[in-house]
Amino acid sequence: MEFVKCLGRPEEFYNLLRFRIGGKWKVMPKMDQDSLTSSMKTCYKYLNQTSRSFAAVIQALDGDIRHAVCVFYLVLRALDTLEDDMTISVEKKVPLLQSFHTFLYDPDWRYMESKDKHRQVLEDFPTVAASGSVPLGVGSGVESGRREQTAPIVHVGVPAHQHLPRCISILATVSSLKYFSNNPPQYCHYVAGLVGIGLSKLFSASEFEDPVVGEDTELANSLGLFLQKTNIIRDYLEDQKEGREFWPQEVWGRYVRKLADFAKPENIDVAVQCLNELITNTLHHIPDIITYLSRLRNQSVFNFCAIPQVMAIATLAACYNNQQVFRGVVKIRKGQAVTLMMDANNMPAVKAIICQYMEEIYHRIPSSDPSSEKTRQIISTIRTQNLPSCQLVARSHYSPIYLSFVMLVAALSWQYLSALTQVTEEYVQTGEH
Repeated sequence: MEFVKCLGRPEEFYNLLRFRIGGKWKVMPKMDQDSLTSSMKTCYKYLNQTSRSFAAVIQALDGDIRHAVCVFYLVLRALDTLEDDMTISVEKKVPLLQSFHTFLYDPDWRYMESKDKHRQVLEDFPTVAASGSVPLGVGSGVESGRREQTAPIVHVGVPAHQHLPRCISILATVSSLKYFSNNPPQYCHYVAGLVGIGLSKLFSASEFEDPVVGEDTELANSLGLFLQKTNIIRDYLEDQKEGREFWPQEVWGRYVRKLADFAKPENIDVAVQCLNELITNTLHHIPDIITYLSRLRNQSVFNFCAIPQVMAIATLAACYNNQQVFRGVVKIRKGQAVTLMMDANNMPAVKAIICQYMEEIYHRIPSSDPSSEKTRQIISTIRTQNLPSCQLVARSHYSPIYLSFVMLVAALSWQYLSALTQVTEEYVQTGEH
């Protein structure tokens, strides 16, 4: 089905085919499972179960830094699961959030009352927390810095509690205009920015990256905010169905009386206007992203940071001026995602990708949109970041449909030969027995 979606997009079709027949191991090298401790094997199992987008790039990191980031992710996933579970009463949730950072040092703490789909990280939290002190076997500073970088991040429960009196749910505390500004409040800083800061400090502590990467907290904060904003923009409808509200009231309150009103057909025009305003604000982080990525020197760290960012940029382009955000799910195509993963491995390529999606947004800006001028301004600013020529030209003189047809035949032939080989091997094994 994914191959059919790529018909008319030969580059995506080719990359998806190449990825399926082994190209993915160049982007995500296989990890030696036999060398892992029992607890780390469990952690990677949970990582693959709970992460839609980060599991692959985490496991592609070099050396023992991947273990540190894996544990880092799972601790934050446990915290996020606790926050997301709307079946937990506020009376129970507040003290848990306030004390969560202390659970890293409690070998017996676990939470068994969650109904969230990712509750396994709470139920088996001792395994995750214990993995945070597994010796790394390197003198890079990662071992000593792992918990020290993780514990402050999970203090998120404190600012969450401070914002609770004026919110319907704990996660609704992010509904502040400042959350979508360059000077976010304490809660936003803890739930998004500190993730980027903590990871950056791990990269510097490992000596994979220069000290400035961990020291420049403003840029690291911006990377986290960009991903967080993109997710809450894209997930409007999903969050509404789950009873969660993330969009800042100071923005949507100028369009409708209740955030849920955007899902009503009669409000679709103002809903899209609000959507475009939030996307325009989020685009202001891109110059910081370019500067941050330009400083990275380790290839696996660069891939780890760059791939989620370009995925988010592509997602924003898909969401911009798109009514489907309020009607269903907006996702980038599998072939598109694979192409980004395989291409975003150097700075010139990342700049070209950014340029491409900025042009896509620019050409879709409605002249009647209230934020249209601001959108054009920020895209013009991004264009000044030494981006390549932003002309979207065809890469081949052949018909895209023709190329896709040829690739489809090749894909079907490969699948047929693979199936035939498997049947033959099974037949031979049956004969041997």
